[in-house]
Amino acid sequence: MNIWIKYMIIAAILLVAEQVYFRIADRFNIIDKPNERSSHSTIVLRGGGIIFTIALWIWSIWSGFQYPWLLAGVTLAAGISFIDDIHSLPDSLRLIVQFASMFLIFYEAGLLGMENGELVVDNWFIQGLVIVAALIVCVGATNIINFMDGINGITAGYSIAVVVPLLMLDVRSKMEDVVGFVEPSFLIVVLLSLLVFSLFNFRPKGKAKCFAGDVGSIGIAFIMLFAIGRLIVQTGDVTYLIFLLVYGVDGCLTIIHRIMLHENLGQAHRKHAYQLMANELKIGHVKVSLLYMAMQLVVSLGFVFLCPDTIVAHWIYLVVMAIILGLAYVAFMKKYYYLHEEYLSGLQHK
Repeated sequence: MNIWIKYMIIAAILLVAEQVYFRIADRFNIIDKPNERSSHSTIVLRGGGIIFTIALWIWSIWSGFQYPWLLAGVTLAAGISFIDDIHSLPDSLRLIVQFASMFLIFYEAGLLGMENGELVVDNWFIQGLVIVAALIVCVGATNIINFMDGINGITAGYSIAVVVPLLMLDVRSKMEDVVGFVEPSFLIVVLLSLLVFSLFNFRPKGKAKCFAGDVGSIGIAFIMLFAIGRLIVQTGDVTYLIFLLVYGVDGCLTIIHRIMLHENLGQAHRKHAYQLMANELKIGHVKVSLLYMAMQLVVSLGFVFLCPDTIVAHWIYLVVMAIILGLAYVAFMKKYYYLHEEYLSGLQHK
């Protein structure tokens, strides 16, 4: 069977699976009710992002379970997130599961120094510290991706902006007779799931059929980090984390801002730059999501096609882009954050 016919069949299966999930969510009242912190004003089905994990299962069956530990890790993390979408779970339990799941992802990606099933280390203590630090960073990145899931289209759009450059790199490697860092079919099926989800979520405010839910944002975060991890292992170049730079800058600087304000980081908020755009500035959800998608694509494609392929050049490009995005974030907040303060003041007087 022609490979593109297989992809069309998979896309059709994903479309049907999403529709079936909508019926289940409607039947069991798996919904997202708006509150004063929300960027939406109507009740919407929650958990539509389960399609990303379903896509991974479909690809795994098709490929003969090529990445079994990835499948186990994503299923575990997405599964506990889905339960949390339905009934809130303790943060400690979710973090324990996320760390265990990320460890499985590390194993599959080769980030544990594994060769032929054996751990290869020169210094056990240093190796352990590096692994623990990397686990903390990646679980933190996963939760930043989850925090950024607050308006229609942003999770799907941004994830597409991450997956497309990864697919370009992988295909280019194979065209140059170099072993790719991951199977291209894996990234294509993930991309198909994002496009299917976008049909129901990448819409103006009040028009979304479903939200990704934690099951979606956590699931796709693990999938993207696995692919980037495989790329880092193959190249030995951690600067490929630049594929998550826009979210990283917004997420990290927002956390720093909240710390400066002495806020409880575990409490829901509306202080991300994209939230100010969508809520206080009343910019449409689709426009804001497209902006974040475009920014990450420009950064990533510039890195892939314009930046010289050397470690020094990569680090210079990464630092320069981080500084530019960071300054843009600070300038934006200085100009418009007062609007959010007015919003908070209004809540206190209600």
